[in-house]
Amino acid sequence: DLFTLRNKNGIEARVITYGGIIVSLETPDRDGKLADIVLGFDSLAGYVHDSPYFGAIVGRYANRIAKGRFTLDGRTYQLPINNPPNSLHGGDRGFDKAVWDATPFEQSDGVGLALSHVSPDGDQGYPGTVHAQVTYTLTDNDELSIVYHATADKPTPINLSQHTYFNLTGGAQRDVLDHVLTLNADRYTPVDSTLIPTGELRSVGGTPFDFRVPTAIGARIAANDEQLRRARGYDHNFVLNQAASGLTHAAHVVEPTTGRTLDVYTSQPGVQFYTGNFLDGVHGKHGRAYAFRFGFCLETQHFPDSPNEPSFPSTILRPGAEFSSRTVFAFGRGDK
Repeated sequence: DLFTLRNKNGIEARVITYGGIIVSLETPDRDGKLADIVLGFDSLAGYVHDSPYFGAIVGRYANRIAKGRFTLDGRTYQLPINNPPNSLHGGDRGFDKAVWDATPFEQSDGVGLALSHVSPDGDQGYPGTVHAQVTYTLTDNDELSIVYHATADKPTPINLSQHTYFNLTGGAQRDVLDHVLTLNADRYTPVDSTLIPTGELRSVGGTPFDFRVPTAIGARIAANDEQLRRARGYDHNFVLNQAASGLTHAAHVVEPTTGRTLDVYTSQPGVQFYTGNFLDGVHGKHGRAYAFRFGFCLETQHFPDSPNEPSFPSTILRPGAEFSSRTVFAFGRGDK
């Protein structure tokens, strides 16, 4: 099923129940012209057959788990190795490939869609039955709020995120290297050759990973830096400078030619900044080929491989507890 959410200002998000995927998101430029700012496909077939997680809810565990293995309460669990030698985004059939139950709703300041999915005990090797809910709300303040909830009947790792690829030019006119990014992060988690964090929380100071002041995404992406070479660009978790209470303002992005802006607020401790380094001419909407770095992701999350890294914030959900997080994408159009 496909649902269309539209606010009073004309912003429109279209969501399908397969993967909870945001298949399109139209926002205005500085002249008020609406255009689609997310990558995707024209039909369901593209998402089913070989999508790089365009627009999807990812889980049970967003990002990578080293060698697809973790030990919890003395027992070792093996997950699918779908990103050799690691497990990525929940395995071969993660939440991105589930058909979610959906209930649309309206409220005084916007419209939304409540999605739910039950992942059975042993699903993709993970312990416990998980009841997950993800709620999208498009407000009249031009914000798309995403609220995640999950409960489990056995201890299990949970790390839910949203994997939309953005391109604020509208219609993916060109790559995203001229987009100007600010990230509220003093540190990031460097990775080994298989893109698993080493456990270090490294300062961004004096490195190509310092986006604390507005910087074009492409300004240093080709720098002589081992971390950039390993990931073919940016594909790293940034440790957010979390607010004392409420949501943290994690990121601000500006596309200079259209004036479109994107702000990201979250309750999560990290955000994965990814620059579409493995896009290689994927044929997307309207026959357009999405080439190298034609989209960027800002995936709010707990840190990758946390079940194997005791120093990272825990991702273990236990019976009687609830996983809950919120992320807000706020859309702007700059000044004329």
